[in-house]
Amino acid sequence: MFESLEPILEVVWALSFLLVVFICWAVNIAGLPGNWMVAGLAALYSYLVPDDFRSDVSWTAVIALLVLAVLGEVVEFAAGAVGTTSAGGSKRGAALSLLGSLIGGFVGIFVGGIVIPIPLVGSVIGVLFFASLGAMAGAVLGEQWKGRDMEESLKVGQAAFWSRLAGTLGKIGIGAVMVAVVISALVIS
Repeated sequence: MFESLEPILEVVWALSFLLVVFICWAVNIAGLPGNWMVAGLAALYSYLVPDDFRSDVSWTAVIALLVLAVLGEVVEFAAGAVGTTSAGGSKRGAALSLLGSLIGGFVGIFVGGIVIPIPLVGSVIGVLFFASLGAMAGAVLGEQWKGRDMEESLKVGQAAFWSRLAGTLGKIGIGAVMVAVVISALVIS
């Protein structure tokens, strides 16, 4: 009797796994380590799911996901570092830029939903914009605190804005590739 339910349960497990993978990928927008969550979740799924499951994630796919997660961090870090240092930013400006970005991202979740009242779309745009704006504000504050004039501080802040946006979009793009790897692994297995 229960043998007829096994294929359905396998599909339910695989679809539930995909839903959680998608949610983990989406938290990248808020500046959280979503790509690492995807890789960790895939490793856990690969470990827990029996080998005879039709929808399994191979360890090769898990290793590929780990490599992609590292690449996502490198892209995000490199964009931020290049942006701030190319504008002559200080360590204090960079640190406050990071803090401002985190605060701005969380503010953007709520403000974006109010300004753009389209479910999810407003919050996503709000997080991206306000995280970048927070990075800018933090960098300007850090440079002012360091004793730089406003024009120099704004130059560093503008670089922090664009580099934060570029880094986040790059990391999200790599996360989308990770989701595609998971889907492929489930379908191919």
